[in-house]
Amino acid sequence: MASKGRQFKELINAPEILIQPGIYDGYTARLVERSGFHAASISGAGVSESRMGWVDRGVMTFDENLANARRLADCTDKLLLRADADTGYGNAMTVHFVVRAFEKAGMAALMFEDQVWPKRCGHMAGKSCIPAEEMVQKVKAAVDARRDPDFVIVSRTDAAGPLGVDEAIRRLNLYAEAGADVMYADALLSKEDIAKVAKNVPKPLIVNMGLGMRSRKTTPLMSPKQLQDIGVAGVSYPRLLSTAALKGMMNAMAVFKDEILQHNRVIDRPDLLVSFDELNDLMGMAQLDDLERRFASK
Repeated sequence: MASKGRQFKELINAPEILIQPGIYDGYTARLVERSGFHAASISGAGVSESRMGWVDRGVMTFDENLANARRLADCTDKLLLRADADTGYGNAMTVHFVVRAFEKAGMAALMFEDQVWPKRCGHMAGKSCIPAEEMVQKVKAAVDARRDPDFVIVSRTDAAGPLGVDEAIRRLNLYAEAGADVMYADALLSKEDIAKVAKNVPKPLIVNMGLGMRSRKTTPLMSPKQLQDIGVAGVSYPRLLSTAALKGMMNAMAVFKDEILQHNRVIDRPDLLVSFDELNDLMGMAQLDDLERRFASK
């Protein structure tokens, strides 16, 4: 069987756009896999918010990010995972070890960005970028470090906001020349900018769609087909599941406080809560039952 990196390359280079829902924990990994997707992006923001309890501002460390990625790879058999290594946690030398670690953890692809550390979520104000030449050295280190030549290096630029879309294109071309396999342009602010970047970079382009970010001026929402038609190779939905999960929990907590605590009415709400059986089914009960039947002592 082809390596995970090779499979990811085949999908991102195929004519049909590669859809990558954002995951961050066991629930989301299993749900995306069961929903029939072939690839998923591990949302650095989702991991930081759900595991650390802090907004995506560089609080999460390399070890915490890596450990979570390893757990996600361990609980899914089919999903090809693209991890988010932020800025590489240092310079080009540290990038070498970061690539080795995430590849060993079972990832198919790894993304680095050209922000100054501590980074910010790509749609936050106040971003700044390191010199393009410094990022080029990180890309070269990443390419050199991988053991599988098909392990996918994704180079992300956040330059479009602070420095303009033309600078974002210039940087992506430099990163492609340095050996990156896939380009990622974050926080593009118009459909025209997305089309312009897709047309002017030499390797497959991924953009994200900020479902759940309607209160901010950010990348305009487009369908996968619309993105495909203008040359985009992949689309990520990093906040779809995290914002949906939080909204569901907020709704359930509001009902709990109103019905049970305030009005003393004990009710179950199947419209708000999955059943015990649904939960166990999603989280691998059948596989554990099978192992127990096969190997438990008689």
